Amino acid sequence: MGEGKPVIEAMTGPAKTPWHLWVIGAVTLLFNAMGVMSYVTTEFGMLAEMGMTPEQIAFMDSYPAGAVALWALGVWGAFAGSVLLLLRSKWAVPAMVVATVGLIGTTVYNYALIDVPASMEAPALDVAIWIVTLSLLLYARRMAVAGVLK
Repeated sequence: MGEGKPVIEAMTGPAKTPWHLWVIGAVTLLFNAMGVMSYVTTEFGMLAEMGMTPEQIAFMDSYPAGAVALWALGVWGAFAGSVLLLLRSKWAVPAMVVATVGLIGTTVYNYALIDVPASMEAPALDVAIWIVTLSLLLYARRMAVAGVLK
């Protein structure tokens, strides 16, 4: 076989961390931190300080516990997914599955079950959240299959 590692050892050894994992992990961590900030400011009643109108605050306060729980799953699952990806943990994949479930539930609630005030609609942001969440789920899965995540 010559010098170097035998073929079998090379195939089963730990995978090297690709440079793009650090970029994707850092960018998505920052993106998902914005969701955490939104969730925390809402749950701690800091919406007026964030410049929301009384109508917007009333809308956010009207969310039922189930919708808030789904939102929490989406936000905290995605944030955890980014952190776990940076830690090269295989748990990034289940965290992103939880985030996706939360995102599905929140989207169904916001688009099918209630009327969101026009001042609260942000379709471009909603699309961005879907793209980032699904992309991070697929990326984490790919890194797990490649042996990068342990």
